[in-house]
Amino acid sequence: MQRVFGRVLLPLLLAAVLLATGAAAAMPERLVPVGATVGIRLEADGLLVVGFDRGRPSPARQAGLRKGDVLKAVNGEAVEDCQALQEMVAACGGGVLTLTVERDGQARQLALRPAADGDGYRLGVSLRDSMAGIGTVTFYDPERDAYGALGHGVNDLETMVLLPLEAGAILPSSVVAVQKGACGAPGLLKGAFNTSETLGTVEANTDHGIFGRGGASLSSRAAVPLADAAEVHTGEATILANIHNTTVEAYQVEITKLFPEESTSGRNLLLTITDPRLLRQTGGIVQGMSGSPILQDGKLVGAVTHVLVNNPTCGYGIFIANMLENCAAYAE
Repeated sequence: MQRVFGRVLLPLLLAAVLLATGAAAAMPERLVPVGATVGIRLEADGLLVVGFDRGRPSPARQAGLRKGDVLKAVNGEAVEDCQALQEMVAACGGGVLTLTVERDGQARQLALRPAADGDGYRLGVSLRDSMAGIGTVTFYDPERDAYGALGHGVNDLETMVLLPLEAGAILPSSVVAVQKGACGAPGLLKGAFNTSETLGTVEANTDHGIFGRGGASLSSRAAVPLADAAEVHTGEATILANIHNTTVEAYQVEITKLFPEESTSGRNLLLTITDPRLLRQTGGIVQGMSGSPILQDGKLVGAVTHVLVNNPTCGYGIFIANMLENCAAYAE
């Protein structure tokens, strides 16, 4: 058994699973646009299967485990993390283990006999129990003490599956370096964050962003109205981005195309970076900028979500209304 978890840069990837958050939403009238980066630490609800041993038989694969499965329990005992599973396997004496696995929202049980491996036993599977990285906060709601970030979900890079969330936190961070984007090679923000202090909780990881409580210290900007999808138009706009230390600045962009009918992909608008300062420093949109708020005509339009790999000056954004539909803080 291998243990795979830890500090993973949050990618500009679309979540593959929709996390239901309730009935009709009571949308706010105004929100504070943020644009600051934060450290994001997520603990998985169970252990996500991300791969199997190569070059030798894998008992886990032979038992029927698949990439994207979530291991919830062994012999009826909940598995909290990879270390706990290692201890269970070590104590089994090579006997058959009954695994409780969640697949496509359904629970199932699989029987597995670990393989002898030196003085111990192995399952022949790679698992993820947590993820960490940096991302950008889109908005803060002072009335609910709630925030939204990223505009897309946090996915495991191996399986492209939305990480099932048990708990999480946002942490103070700063951008220490920028890897500039180029055609065919998206850039990224390199950040450092303080694990001894938390700014808020992470309570939902959805295909349209992560959401939680807290974040009041992230911005001193005034709240602005929200734009309805019908109000968004092609033309000039700005984004708020944090590409150096903790400084958030406004950069000029142009919205070039709209996709108002698109409600699930997080690609409601296409934008081009036109600000020479941002182009000079980052080459356009880079990983870590996902979640940067988009403003137009004095209103919060949405958030940056994707970069075009073959043209980093361009990317997609999600409408703020679509992002808020996934936020439990606004579910009635």
